[in-house]
Amino acid sequence: MPIEILMPALSPTMTEGNLAKWLKNEGEAVKPGDVIAEIETDKATMEVEAVDEGKLGKIVVPAGSQGVKVNQVIALLLEEGEDASSLAKAGAPKPPPAAAPAPAAAAPPPAPPQAAAAPAPAAATAPTPAAATGDRVFASPLARRMAQQAGLDLARLNGSGPHGRIVKADIDAALAGGVPAAAKPPAALAAAPAAAPPAFGLPAFTEQPHSMMRKVIARRLVESKREAPHFYLTLDCNIDRLLQLRQEINAKREKDKISVNDFVIKASALALKQVPAANASWTESAVRLYQAADVSVAVATPGGLITPIIRSADSKSLSTISVEMKDLAARARESKLKPEEYQGGTFSVSNLGMFGIREFAAVINPPQGAILAVGAGEQRPIVKDNALAIATMMSCTLSVDHRVVDGAIGAEYMAAFKKLIEDPLSMLI
Repeated sequence: MPIEILMPALSPTMTEGNLAKWLKNEGEAVKPGDVIAEIETDKATMEVEAVDEGKLGKIVVPAGSQGVKVNQVIALLLEEGEDASSLAKAGAPKPPPAAAPAPAAAAPPPAPPQAAAAPAPAAATAPTPAAATGDRVFASPLARRMAQQAGLDLARLNGSGPHGRIVKADIDAALAGGVPAAAKPPAALAAAPAAAPPAFGLPAFTEQPHSMMRKVIARRLVESKREAPHFYLTLDCNIDRLLQLRQEINAKREKDKISVNDFVIKASALALKQVPAANASWTESAVRLYQAADVSVAVATPGGLITPIIRSADSKSLSTISVEMKDLAARARESKLKPEEYQGGTFSVSNLGMFGIREFAAVINPPQGAILAVGAGEQRPIVKDNALAIATMMSCTLSVDHRVVDGAIGAEYMAAFKKLIEDPLSMLI
C-alpha cells in the first residue's frame, strides 16, 4: 500500500497551514531526509523532510493550497515494487470529500429499487462536472477563493485534481476561456458573489486577504487585552553613560557593533534575575515563576510582528547577544526561524526608538506576564545638582498583567532596570 504523507504539525499550537511549494515532482525518487515541500505556518515558512523511501506517486494537495488541516493527506508515496495502479486502491476511500456524498446516495433506498437504480446509469454517462458528484463541490481552498473573486460557478467546472477535485489549474483554464461558454455562470449567478458596494462616503479601496500570521496576531492580541488586566509603569532613564560606553566598545570592533537594544535586552534579563517575582506568567491553577530569563524581542516583518528569543540573556555577553539578535532578526524577516527560536520566552522587549517614538505602551505577549516598551533616546532638560542640565533620556514603559505582578513588584523591577541602564559597566562585571 502507498505510504500517506500527512500535513505535519510544525508547532504545538498549529492546526492548519499553507502548502507553499512542492520541492519534489510526481514520479521523483524520495529518500529519508529529502526536503519535499515547504509549509507556511503563522510565523515561518518551514521545510518538510521525508521519513520514508520510495517514489512520489501522487500529490494530493497542490502547491499554493491554504488552510490545509494538520494530519490531512497531502501526497502518496509509492514503495518499491508498487506502481500507479496502487494509488487508486489506496486513494479512493481516503479523502474525506469522497466519502461525504455516500450518505446522500444512500438516502433514497426506502424508495422502490427501480428508482434507486435509475440514476446510476445516468451518472455514468454524464460528463464529469463537479456538480455531478452531488450537492457538494470539491475544490481546494485556493481554487474556491480564486473562483469567488472571479465570479465563477464551481459547480459548472470539471475538476482535474484527485477524485475530480477542482484545483488552481482548472480555475486558470476557465479564466483563459478553456471551458465552454455553458460552464461559465449566468449573469445573475456571477453578480451574486460580487462585493457589496462601499459604504456611503468611503473612497475607493482594495482588500488584502488576511495571512495566517495576521490572523494569529489578531487573535492573540484580542485574547491578551480581554483576559489580562494590563497596568503600566513608565520611567525615564539617563543613557549618556551607556552611549559613551557603547561608543568605546564599538571603536574596538570592526563588525557586529553593539546597539542600544543589546544593552536593553541584557539589562531586562539581569533585572528579572534581581526581581524574580516579575519573571512570571498566569495559569488557571498557579502563578508560574521562571528560573531562566528568556527574552523575546519584537521584530517587524512584512507579514507582521514576530518575537525571536534570546535564551538566558542574563548570562550572555553583549557581543553574543548582538550576534544572535542580528541573525534571528534577519531570518525572521525571511520566515526562516525554527519553532524553538520564537516559541516560549518569559518576558518581552519592544523597541520603537529607532522610529523616533518617544513613549508607548505595548500589549502583553500571552502567556507572558510583562513586556517592556522602549522609546527613543533624546536630549531633554533635567535638574541635576539643583541646576538645569541637558541629558539624553530614554522613556521605558512596562506593561504588566496584574493577575501575576502587583504594582510594587513592577516598580521594583523598573527600578532595577533603570539602575542597570544608567550604570552600564555593572552589566559587564
